[in-house]
Amino acid sequence: MKPSITVVELERRRKRAVEAVREGQKPATVAKVFGVDRGSVYRWLRQARNPGGLDAKPLRREPGLSDAQLQQLQVLLLQGASRHGWPNDLWTAARVREVIQRHFGITYHPEHVRKILKRRLGWTSQKPQLKAKERDEDAIRRWKQEAFPRILREARQRDAHLVFLDESCFQLTPTVRRTLAPRGQTPILPCWDRRDKISAISAITLSPRQQRPGLYFQLLADKENFHGDEVVDFLRLLKRHLPRMTLIWDRNQIHSRSRVVKEFLSANRSVVAEDFPGYAPELNPDELVWCWTKYGRLSNYAAPHLGALRPRVEAELKYLQEHPYALLDFIDHTELSLAA
Repeated sequence: MKPSITVVELERRRKRAVEAVREGQKPATVAKVFGVDRGSVYRWLRQARNPGGLDAKPLRREPGLSDAQLQQLQVLLLQGASRHGWPNDLWTAARVREVIQRHFGITYHPEHVRKILKRRLGWTSQKPQLKAKERDEDAIRRWKQEAFPRILREARQRDAHLVFLDESCFQLTPTVRRTLAPRGQTPILPCWDRRDKISAISAITLSPRQQRPGLYFQLLADKENFHGDEVVDFLRLLKRHLPRMTLIWDRNQIHSRSRVVKEFLSANRSVVAEDFPGYAPELNPDELVWCWTKYGRLSNYAAPHLGALRPRVEAELKYLQEHPYALLDFIDHTELSLAA
């Protein structure tokens, strides 16, 4: 790191360099002695022709955002970017820079804007979550406030387990997450560009009295997809362990329209099926089983083949079976109240 030099010291250096040239020293020699290029020496000689041309000049900084202006900026940003003319409500450093220019007449470099947001406003860099435009927020709120308490109450009256069920799949192409590497050296993760997959189904269960959590899962054969028959096979597995249960699942066609699923439910009156509201995956704690596994434990894992992927998936799901408090964390994350 270069030592800091005051403006007074810089003035003294310029004057000494000009004086040395006037005493007969060559500009190239003076430049070498003072550690500058010859262009600087010639520029100083030109400046010396004017009175005070070599004098130290105070640094002029553009006025920054005051604390009051910073609070005004916070209010403007919380309105969302669309209120300020952009097509969505996402903020970038370049967009915030333009807002500061418009409202306060101050011009910043985008990187400095980023520092202001992080250091003075406490903002962080975040990846936006996708939300379906088809969502009905009022219906979701009513389901949480009215339907779910009813489902919970009726399940306890029947002494039935509550079962949150969902399907997913694991692919050879890994879920890529950020990692550490030297600046400018982007890590390379070799992997297969194939759609080979292992379909999986799981269910988080809650006992009716003590609300003890559990996890059941099943993996299909390589490259197979779920249909009604596979869902019924899993429901039969659950029924062997849970004599009475209330299923809560999404409105996937293999749940709501499959003939074999309907026949199973008709023949097993101890199994009650309820639907989550549409486009609300955040309400299903079983979704977090897949998030925890894919984006956490198996992120950046590029399996060489499905034969290597399968035991890894099984091991991670068995880990959750052995750690029920992780399942309780998943349920807490949904903010569903279990108080009937």
